[in-house]
Amino acid sequence: MALKDFAFEVLKNNNFARCGLIKTHRGNIQTPAFMPVGTQATVKACTIEDIKKTGSEIILSNTYHLMIRPGVDRIEGAGGLHKFMNCDLPILTDSGGFQVMSLSKLNKIDKEKGAIFNSHVDGKKFYLSPEESIRIQKGLNSDIVMIMDECPKKTTDYKIIKESMELSLYWAERSKKAFGKNPHKALFGIVQGGLFKELRLKSLEGLIKIDFDGYALGGLAVGESQREMFEVLDNIKEILPNEKPRYLMGVGTPSDILGAVKRGIDMFDCVLPTRSGRTGLAFTWNGRINIKNNKYQNDNSPIDHECDNLNLNKYSKNYLNHLFNTNEILASMILSLHNINFYQELMSAIRINIKNGTFDEFHDKYINKL
Repeated sequence: MALKDFAFEVLKNNNFARCGLIKTHRGNIQTPAFMPVGTQATVKACTIEDIKKTGSEIILSNTYHLMIRPGVDRIEGAGGLHKFMNCDLPILTDSGGFQVMSLSKLNKIDKEKGAIFNSHVDGKKFYLSPEESIRIQKGLNSDIVMIMDECPKKTTDYKIIKESMELSLYWAERSKKAFGKNPHKALFGIVQGGLFKELRLKSLEGLIKIDFDGYALGGLAVGESQREMFEVLDNIKEILPNEKPRYLMGVGTPSDILGAVKRGIDMFDCVLPTRSGRTGLAFTWNGRINIKNNKYQNDNSPIDHECDNLNLNKYSKNYLNHLFNTNEILASMILSLHNINFYQELMSAIRINIKNGTFDEFHDKYINKL
């Protein structure tokens, strides 16, 4: 039997926080890792070459959006997503379940048929079953594939969350069967259960029996408080398999990431760095700044004196303020790249402090500052 290219190793623990290494046939990923989001086969306003220069080692792309535009057949015909977007980094694709919940104009969930929904673009009807989600992700040729799950909107209704969790477990079995065996790829399960400890543990127990290459936590970052999110992680952190990577989907702010790392999470993704960058919000080691504020009109200092990567400190706050207030495209490009670079600086500092046994002090210093 051929050895699987995908592997994960924990290199160092600092209480629950841990740093490790994910190995794929396209390259290794140091964890904790942040994945820039390339929703529609592009990390908005950034080139792949620049993304790599920030230290990013993996990106995320979106099954829902790519199945609608340009369509999986077109990408498959180009040789897969990596060739289509000129990216040699590993790529994780989500299953589309979250977007069905949050974006589609009309959706209906059928246990056997999957999600039946109308495109948010033109209203065209689509069917997304677990088998179809896996088929699309195989066509995209991503390196880490996510199971199809149902991601319900935030609710405190136990019955709704329980039914959704049980449906997601059923779809997880079907996703695993459709995925089959591929030594070059990994398949991750997704833990559901809302804010209910009992349901989260039952979901995880069921997924462990099915056996996946990694375990993600879904159904968070949907409107709950940070305290509630951390409580979910506290309830599950001792049960998550130690030898598999742990991925918190769609999270988050720098302080979200610090708190989640403290509770054992290895992987993150979020649109926040690029979305914020396009609206003039910059992340720095001293907190966030809104570069469009008038107080920066005569500030000729850079956003970050310490950052010499990609010459990002060559641009003054004064200049960036001018670019944003005249709607120049370069403003979004510079600030999006700055924010992704900051997130990767944060991840690097987290890994260093875990290795040095100083992560708790680092966490306490920055959890509120960031």
